[in-house]
Amino acid sequence: MIGLVQSVIEWRQSSQCAETPPRVSPTSFNYRADSAVSRTIERGFPWLRFDAPLEHEYQQVHGTSIQPRVRLALLLAFCTVLGFGLLDHLLLGEPWKLPDDLLRFGLPLLLLALWFASPRHYARWYASAIQVGAPLFGVVAAVVAAYGPDAASVALGTARLVLLTFFIYFMLGMSFFAALRSNALVYAAFAIASLSLSMAPPVVAYNLFVLFCANLFAGAGSYALEHATRLAFLDRKLLSEVASHDGLTGLLNRAAFDAQVARVWDQAARDQQSLAVLMLDIDHFKSFNDRYGHQAGDQALRDVAAAVALTARRPLDLVARFGGEELIAILPGADRKHAEAVARALVEAVSGLDIPHAGSPSTGRVTVSVGVAAVDASREASHETAIRLADRALYLAKDQGRDRCVVLDRSLQVHDFATPLRVA
Repeated sequence: MIGLVQSVIEWRQSSQCAETPPRVSPTSFNYRADSAVSRTIERGFPWLRFDAPLEHEYQQVHGTSIQPRVRLALLLAFCTVLGFGLLDHLLLGEPWKLPDDLLRFGLPLLLLALWFASPRHYARWYASAIQVGAPLFGVVAAVVAAYGPDAASVALGTARLVLLTFFIYFMLGMSFFAALRSNALVYAAFAIASLSLSMAPPVVAYNLFVLFCANLFAGAGSYALEHATRLAFLDRKLLSEVASHDGLTGLLNRAAFDAQVARVWDQAARDQQSLAVLMLDIDHFKSFNDRYGHQAGDQALRDVAAAVALTARRPLDLVARFGGEELIAILPGADRKHAEAVARALVEAVSGLDIPHAGSPSTGRVTVSVGVAAVDASREASHETAIRLADRALYLAKDQGRDRCVVLDRSLQVHDFATPLRVA
């Protein structure tokens, strides 16, 4: 079935008109294609599954967006089942058999599903509950349909199962594979019940074929819909990443950094945590551009940015391009000792890139100067104070000869001048 629906998707994409705007791709904006989103888009997801962190985010976003639709679908299902019950008694002349009729039509299961779909319980319980409730409801409906008194009654029951098949695939907010499992159980239950009643083989075969076709068509549509939904989610994520990241280095851009650093600072202040700010500048970068050209300069900046991102890589660390060849990193919860260790590692990592720089008066390769401010966030008015302090430390590092880091605290006392680090 997956191969069939993939062919349907490819046919639909190939038949789109030429005027349709192109989708976002990881290279559309010179964006570095090393994020989880861009990697997922490039390799595809035929099994409708992302890597764990991205899958968790998708499930949260998608589940929240469809909650009103799911609840409405369950209300419609409840009304539809009541309607079928009335038709059975008023048009087909079947006698009332309460409370058996309530169980036969699965009304308690629908009421329970509505309870799980309420705003209070939906996020925690609905996804798990519906994967149990949907096949249970379907199996009961399949057995009831197969136990009709004659072929005409069985055909009517099969028609209801066709509706149920589409309902499970499209209306309950289930993933394609969860819906496929549920409908497979319904199909198996109907087949077993039909054969156990010694129903005429042509009747059994005909009804099973009708139900198989319903699963084939609804399943293909369900797969294509979930694939498109997931792709739209990735496109939105990629657009968000492109908007918040620097196109050259792949780091956060200045606007995104300004927006996020306030949140990180406020959290550190509430938790009475220390926080470190690292300002980094490539030494003699203008002379590097003048000698090797701006393309080489761009590549050097990308390499340095990658080294910084690999060094300051804790989950809450922020790394951004602050302007020109100047980068900045925010290390929440970092004390002076940890901040100094990271700064030393940055100096060593960039020196270890061994990028030739004939214009450097001392080392002959690209190096960086790092200024570090280690502060207590709860005692400062804002993050701007810490950034100014880190900027002052950066200029002290430059004054001391570059290719080093300098650490300052709020008292503006120099705690340490890191001696130049050399990598053979």
